[in-house]
Amino acid sequence: MIKKTLILSAFILAPLLFSIPADAKQTLSECEKVEQGTGKLSHCLDRVKEALDRELQTWVNHHVFNMEEKALITGRYSAMKMFRRSQSDFITFRDNDCRWQYLTISPSKGAGIAYKKCYIVVTQARIKELSVVE
Repeated sequence: MIKKTLILSAFILAPLLFSIPADAKQTLSECEKVEQGTGKLSHCLDRVKEALDRELQTWVNHHVFNMEEKALITGRYSAMKMFRRSQSDFITFRDNDCRWQYLTISPSKGAGIAYKKCYIVVTQARIKELSVVE
């Protein structure tokens, strides 16, 4: 059982380690060094968002896998159902939290950048939260 868990955990976490291209490993602080008048900042933030979305999904998969394994033993699926609900609620919260910031600045050109920065910061916080929970 432990061997199976290790193999499946490696399978779930492998995309995190190998699927992020080198140029997508940029951070928000690195993107902020890019000149704001160009489209380069927006593209840089898009790459960070995409990399964080993949990392977040990897952590979600990791936790779902662990909860499914425990549920098979105990017969209790309530934790997994609640986790999935909390993840769905997080996505809704992130979208709404960043959308109001976008709308406050809109129609200014900086609105899209503000949305992407918010998205990145909120996603990083969720990843940090999921990475310490076992």
